[in-house]
Amino acid sequence: MAFEVPKTAYSGKIKEVKLGKGDKAVTIGGESSYPFYLFEGEMPHPPRIAMEVFDTPPEDWPEAALEPFAGVTDDPVAWAKKCIDDYGAEMICLQLVSTDPNGLDRSADEAAAVVVKVAEAIDVPLIVWGTANHEKDTEVLRKVCELCEGKSLVVAPVEEGDHKRIGAAALAYHHTVAASTPIDINLAKQLNILLGNLGVPDDSLVMDPTVSGIGYGIEYCYSVMERDRMAALTQQDDKLQYPVICNVAKEVWKVKEVKVSEAEDPKMGDPRKRGILLEALSSMSLLLAGGDVLIMRHPEAIKLVREMIAELTAK
Repeated sequence: MAFEVPKTAYSGKIKEVKLGKGDKAVTIGGESSYPFYLFEGEMPHPPRIAMEVFDTPPEDWPEAALEPFAGVTDDPVAWAKKCIDDYGAEMICLQLVSTDPNGLDRSADEAAAVVVKVAEAIDVPLIVWGTANHEKDTEVLRKVCELCEGKSLVVAPVEEGDHKRIGAAALAYHHTVAASTPIDINLAKQLNILLGNLGVPDDSLVMDPTVSGIGYGIEYCYSVMERDRMAALTQQDDKLQYPVICNVAKEVWKVKEVKVSEAEDPKMGDPRKRGILLEALSSMSLLLAGGDVLIMRHPEAIKLVREMIAELTAK
């Protein structure tokens, strides 16, 4: 008697969302099965990776993370171009860290001007990420949406506390919203409903469940993302049937394990290899949980994840 692999019956499907415009636009979502379960359903669009760029020179990055971008970290445009030209970035995520009220507190006009320069200099989709300060993000991201009208940005994070004003601006100027909630399936669903009620269309919405790296609660992130996918695909919950974006790089490269030198703790080995592997393994774990877009930093970690994606999606 021939062995038959048990298969799950899926009643739902992840919505497709197009990011960017022109020849380099990418489409995410569309899955009709759990991540990489190609024997049960389809995954028409492989997960995508966005390389992050800061709008101001990073002050707390370990040397291993700075090395690939030597000479360009003081120029976001040059940095973004290097990611595309040298490392094959298919998307860019511009982190507006300079707008943090507890840091440089750069004005909305200044920050938006930098976004415009980057958006005009590249031809791949651009994600613009604020600081999760409701008041400042509202001011900054609304200005960004206005000045970049029609450029099809992804604006993030859009949270319940600021969703009306940022969501309305994204809707008015034709951008995609990344709905951000703190690791909770019910809050994620609620925010998606609120944005839908505001008028944000299904093809202009992605979910940011908030993620972490290995050793810092990734198990909880994984389980919440897994429940999101289960509800979307097997429980016909259309309010959770959106692609997922994971802002993972900043979570991995800020922890002590990527900064401790070999001299300080010889047992931990080469810090460069350690950081690259932590980012790659954290990212791959999130892909297995249902991530559609990863925001990553180190080119070698990205290379490892790309190879794994290619192997898992090969037919």
